[in-house]
Amino acid sequence: MLRARIVQAARHARQYSTKSTQEKAQEAAGKAFEQGKAGAEKIIKALGPLGERAGGLLGAYREPIVYNFAVVRSLAKQVYVAESLAPPKSVAEVKAAYREIWESALKWRQLNYAKVGVYALEAYGIFKVWNF
Repeated sequence: MLRARIVQAARHARQYSTKSTQEKAQEAAGKAFEQGKAGAEKIIKALGPLGERAGGLLGAYREPIVYNFAVVRSLAKQVYVAESLAPPKSVAEVKAAYREIWESALKWRQLNYAKVGVYALEAYGIFKVWNF
């Protein structure tokens, strides 16, 4: 029994070694970049000359923007799947969601500043790590 657990733990360690995890992360980042680049090209093409001009104005910032867009899109997709999210099934659900947003917007003075500060710090940390 103990031997079986040790063997199982060794297999688990090999399966989730840091090197393979890093390689998978790099592959995922590369794939996200390529998808973002393809998406940006489609948008520029759809916008025609105006899109090409806007893309040209971005210059060197274009590539990081495309990459960050791809990462955010991939992350949103993972959250959507992990949280089992689904589009609203009725108009009443949409109305209730917008009503809740509107009511919280009207009560902006009752905002929990500590929570907002933590969220802002987390967002700053994420983008600081990405741009490191």
